[in-house]
Amino acid sequence: MVRPFSLPAHRWLPGHRGVDLAAAAGSPVHAAGDGTVAFAGVVAGKPVVSLDHADGIRTTYEPVVASVQAGQAVRRGQVIGILQPGHLPDGDALHWGARRGRGRDRYLDPLTLLRELIVLKPP
Repeated sequence: MVRPFSLPAHRWLPGHRGVDLAAAAGSPVHAAGDGTVAFAGVVAGKPVVSLDHADGIRTTYEPVVASVQAGQAVRRGQVIGILQPGHLPDGDALHWGARRGRGRDRYLDPLTLLRELIVLKPP
């Protein structure tokens, strides 16, 4: 992990509303769980894919050029896009975020969604 989740005290304050995971540009990005593609496009100049899951959680992946379309059903582990370069000034990384709640305004640490312990080893 390059940068951990850091929830701000108030939603308008700075923080890090997701995790940055080291990965090489060009790597396939997989869906964290079964769901439906809520968005696949560009936000503020960055390619983004967002998935809505049955439990009310929305996961977001960036910078990812989508291989899926809005409205499409996806399965856990399915490739949803390709990681693009440039998320961090000193290397490539996947930003993975998660939200739930009314208006999906409650940010979650996406690592808490994982069912199994994942150990990241240096390349």
